[in-house]
Amino acid sequence: MEDRRLNRLKNYDYSRNGLYFITICTKDRIRYLSDIRDVGNAALGVPIIKLTEYGEIVDNNIKKINDIYRYVAVTKYVIMPDHIHMILFISDYEDKSVNCGTPWAAFPTKNVSQIINGLKSISTKQIGFSIWQKSFHDHIIRNEREFLEICNYIDNNPINWVNDIYNQNFWR
Repeated sequence: MEDRRLNRLKNYDYSRNGLYFITICTKDRIRYLSDIRDVGNAALGVPIIKLTEYGEIVDNNIKKINDIYRYVAVTKYVIMPDHIHMILFISDYEDKSVNCGTPWAAFPTKNVSQIINGLKSISTKQIGFSIWQKSFHDHIIRNEREFLEICNYIDNNPINWVNDIYNQNFWR
C-alpha cells in the first residue's frame, strides 16, 4: 500500500472561521472542465473560459455552496480545464446546518474537507462517474496580503495557462 502525504495541517480545525485557498484537480489531469480560448491575445485581455458540460455541472454546484451552507461563501473561483481554484470563507456563524431541501443534505458539513467532498460527490453523481483526483490541496489564508496575492493568482490563472506544464497544447 502506498504512503500518501497528508494534505491538511495536523491538529488544525478546518471548521474554524477563516479564508481557505482550495485547488481541486481532475483525475490524471484530464481536461474535463473547460477549454481556454484566445490565449494568444491574452495581453489584450483575459482569455475566454468555455466550460464543458461537466464544467457547467461543477460551476452550478460551486454557485450553490453559498446557498446550501449558510456559513460558507465562495468568494472567488476559476474553473480551468483540469483543475479548480477557489477561496472559501467560513464564518463564525454558529448554525452549521445544511439546507435540507437539497441533495447536499447528505453532507452535513462542519469543515472544509466535508464541503469539498460534498461538491465532488454531488458533481460525480450528476456527471455519472468520478472526474476527480483523490483529495484536494488547501492553503489557510493568514492575512490580507496573502488574500490579495491569491485573488490575483486566480484572476491570472487563465492567462498563465499557456505556461502551465500540464497544458499539452503548449508543447505541440
